[in-house]
Amino acid sequence: MQELFEETSVNGMRLPNRFFRSATWEGLATPDGASTERLVGVVEKLAEGGVGLIITGHGYVSREGQAGPWQMGYHDDALLPGLEDLARAAHRHGSRIAAQMAHAGAHAAAKLTGREALGPSPARKDGVPSCREMGRPDIERVVRAFAEAATRARRAGFDAVQIHAAHGYLLSQFLSPATNRRSDEYGGSLANRSRIVLEIVRATRAAVGSDYPILIKLNSEDFIEGGFSVGEMLDVSSQLQGEGVDAVELSGGTLNGASGFTPVRPGAIPREKEGYYRDAARRFKERVGLPLALVGGIRSAEVAEQLVAEGVADYIALCRPLICEPDLVKRWRSGDRSMSACLSDNRCFRPAIAGKGLRCLLWDK
Repeated sequence: MQELFEETSVNGMRLPNRFFRSATWEGLATPDGASTERLVGVVEKLAEGGVGLIITGHGYVSREGQAGPWQMGYHDDALLPGLEDLARAAHRHGSRIAAQMAHAGAHAAAKLTGREALGPSPARKDGVPSCREMGRPDIERVVRAFAEAATRARRAGFDAVQIHAAHGYLLSQFLSPATNRRSDEYGGSLANRSRIVLEIVRATRAAVGSDYPILIKLNSEDFIEGGFSVGEMLDVSSQLQGEGVDAVELSGGTLNGASGFTPVRPGAIPREKEGYYRDAARRFKERVGLPLALVGGIRSAEVAEQLVAEGVADYIALCRPLICEPDLVKRWRSGDRSMSACLSDNRCFRPAIAGKGLRCLLWDK
């Protein structure tokens, strides 16, 4: 257990332990994407609970990339005061904080934003066009938006940024042959499909400098017929290492209804099934020299310890368990190694959808 709580470093960012809070949608921002006291409170509890690196809920880098209501944004300098509050809340208790930057692409909430949804290729939902294909000016604008968002995060005092390229959002849509049907330099081969991701990494690195950690979240695979595969993930990860990415968080599944698995699978998780993507993680560690955070179905201290001890992952990323118990890491460190109380029933999203913010309903009386 000691290895889980040793101090490590990612490009100069000192981490007090090997636990990440994996990003989610908290549903607690203002309609303009600004932080609120309740959102600061979420970060405060996670930091008090001993989480080493708190990754904020996915925040949109440009307004047409907003995925839903009450979502955080990084698209405007007016948001800086609230972002500064989040950074201070994490630092007060010795945690580090990273800004997850995202664009929803074809899954953007066009009715909410009043802006046309964009994607690598035209998409349809229920027979109705849901996004238009991005032209070169759109791509260039989105690349700039990620770099500018990262600059805001650094100015606000965040310790790192994470580029969201998983779960069927825009960058994942470009990576996947199931959703990218382009015939230009951004489609076809994996080298072309990954081009926008690499351009964003380069622009972000140029914006924040060499001494600032850039993380990325990738799918291990899409679990869709003809989708992004484990082999492609390994190839892209090798490219990202060459471009100066500092760490990868490995996840899987998409929002696509045809996906065999969604990123937040419901249902009880037997001990032997914890760590959904551990086989892909093993292959990653055999081939790629980057630090790896593994998320997905990890519910017990013993499995977390095993994954690190066996070299399957360098960091353990938790999402729903920390919604249920923000102090889980602190509890495990104290010697109470009992399994997370999280039932993986996804009921925590119900209040968020109702506009009341993400919270666990297990403790309701």
